Amino acid sequence: MTNINKDNKKVVVKDLHKYFDRNEVLTGIDAEIFEGEVVCVIGPSGSGKSTFLRCLNKLEDATSGTIIIDGFDITDKKVDINKVRENIGMVFQQFNLFHNMTVIKNIMVAPTTLKKMTADEAYAKGMELLGRVGLADKADSFPGELSGGQQQRVAIARALAMNPDIMLFDEPTSALDPEMVGEVLDVMKELAAEGMTMIVVTHEMGFAREVSDRVLFMADGVICEQGTPAEVFDNPQNDRTKDFLSKVL
Repeated sequence: MTNINKDNKKVVVKDLHKYFDRNEVLTGIDAEIFEGEVVCVIGPSGSGKSTFLRCLNKLEDATSGTIIIDGFDITDKKVDINKVRENIGMVFQQFNLFHNMTVIKNIMVAPTTLKKMTADEAYAKGMELLGRVGLADKADSFPGELSGGQQQRVAIARALAMNPDIMLFDEPTSALDPEMVGEVLDVMKELAAEGMTMIVVTHEMGFAREVSDRVLFMADGVICEQGTPAEVFDNPQNDRTKDFLSKVL
């Protein structure tokens, strides 16, 4: 909790709606996320959690409403989304690594392509990040030679290579074997402890309870309830939340 800067709203979402054809997936989301805050988004499958997250870096276009990231309204056509995205790291369910490149090359590709770093700088940064996620010895391996948990840790290192202000995680452990989940969550816990602003869509209730500053419960395209982990898990107010938690806890 010590890391949160209430004077700096990193993300402000107002009345966000998202349709896919006639299907309304997000039905009026309002949310604010502060610098240094770790927010976990939980809820049943199909509740719009991943769509909400993907709207935050414009992988999905909002149908209506506003999304302000670091002061930039990304729903405004004039805003250069690629500039804004440079400060947003994203980690997906599937690792999305380039299989024809070594681990270190995967991490170097964005900073060098976007001319943020020279090859030497990107290599040094990449090796430092691989050290952080416990994979310095795998720099010259290819993704196919790694376990799922190792690949996801590389994906986190790759997202960090651009020095983002905000990290988005979309169910980062759901494609992993259970014994590999912990190694990925450990890296995420360290990031949280360092004060990274994080928005995490997750099924890992233990992680949400232990690490998040705030939990958002989503169902049917809206945020039904939010609060501290203790408030949401131990004393849920909304019937939909109670029903969901009774099935997963």
